[in-house]
Amino acid sequence: MQDETLNLNQEDYSLLTDLYQLTMAACYVGEGLDQRQASFEMFVRHLPQNFGYLIAMGLAQVLEYLEQLRFTPDQITALQATGIFDNAPAEFWSLLATARFTGDVWAVPEGTAVFANEPLLRVEAPLWQAQIVETYVLNVLNYQSLVATRAARLRDVAGPEATLLEFGTRRAFGPQASLWTARAALAAGLNSTSNVLAALKLGRQPSGTMAHSLVMALTAIQGSEDEAFTAFHRYFPGAPLLIDTYDSVAAASRLAERVKAGEIELSGVRLDSGDLVELSQRVRSLLPNVPIFASGDLDEYEILRLKKAGANIDGYGLGTKLVTGSPANGVYKLVEIDGIPVMKASSGKFTYPGRKQIFRRFKSGAEQEFEGDRLALATESAADGEQPLMQLVMKQGQRVQPVEELEAIAPQGELLRIAQRTLNSVNSLPAPIRQVEHPLSVTPEISPALQEMTQRTQQRIRKSYTEQNS
Repeated sequence: MQDETLNLNQEDYSLLTDLYQLTMAACYVGEGLDQRQASFEMFVRHLPQNFGYLIAMGLAQVLEYLEQLRFTPDQITALQATGIFDNAPAEFWSLLATARFTGDVWAVPEGTAVFANEPLLRVEAPLWQAQIVETYVLNVLNYQSLVATRAARLRDVAGPEATLLEFGTRRAFGPQASLWTARAALAAGLNSTSNVLAALKLGRQPSGTMAHSLVMALTAIQGSEDEAFTAFHRYFPGAPLLIDTYDSVAAASRLAERVKAGEIELSGVRLDSGDLVELSQRVRSLLPNVPIFASGDLDEYEILRLKKAGANIDGYGLGTKLVTGSPANGVYKLVEIDGIPVMKASSGKFTYPGRKQIFRRFKSGAEQEFEGDRLALATESAADGEQPLMQLVMKQGQRVQPVEELEAIAPQGELLRIAQRTLNSVNSLPAPIRQVEHPLSVTPEISPALQEMTQRTQQRIRKSYTEQNS
């Protein structure tokens, strides 16, 4: 291991965890519990403020991580050198040296809308394995699900015709997060990303325009903003131009004259500041057939305001507000050990015991319209009209179905497979749940069997606690 860099390699992911995952694993080994079968579920207790749903995203990266989970000799040596594990049993080191993930994973498909207390994913594995993967699982699912949900809300508000571009790399929480941002955004319905690496890795064409610095630099050297536009088009003919460096309306007026004279072709102009309602209307009057893009800390609330105010905007560049904001705040909790259901009973952090399934109901009719969810035990069957959401995606450490890749499903590449699922899932929800301000909160119905298990588990906990304190 090199201490002069924090750049990540794939093999580093095994140590990309919180210390207590490793100390707990060592304790499990010492107590002879490490191989007991355990089930952990990842879910959110509460959705972020003004979110009516959460879009599940990040499963592909979780499965890749689980398949490649290993501890190298250098990593084990580095852990031993900390001195923290001096009293750990020798078997702990043997366990790490031969570590492989051998468990099962159940999950809702990426692009599926879920609600509070509904599991996005369940890991069923030997206790030490299911425990040690918690940090990475939460890191991936929390962030990608947050970005995907914001992207889905942006698409829902902007409408199907708007061009939505992901510009969040410079605000994402690190280089790796910027790649996950691009993936989650595209998978939830955005059209393209400015992140070149992400776009190429995902088989997509990167998108972008120019920055104010090019306009300012060329204006200073060559004498005018028009010269800057001409220079840029010399190498990128017809590319969208950023017109708000000095005077947006004046720039649009001069471009309109050049377009009318046939001097240039123009595929778009971008506004990054000012009163976007007024400016877009004035630019539209000057350039009626040229798409207008807007950027500058936009989110679903601002897009909704712009549309209501009559802005003439065809597309949006989305960065800071897409990749930051209120966290998804998902948790990963033990729900069963050795076939014994367990739960957390503390105030404000209550969890339901046992392995669970989500059964979704749709109203009868040609179009699928969400009617409600039932949170039940995994052993229960679907009732008439219900669909189980959680699927077995990994069996004994091996994927049981191909991970969906981001690939076009139409000749024009309009939507991706996961993006189509996201769109269908969001469109199935009633408008009160989808609205971005004060959405209707959905609470899944708790099945009688799960209610009964919860009561029995609570009684067992109370009895144990009473005996301990008597």
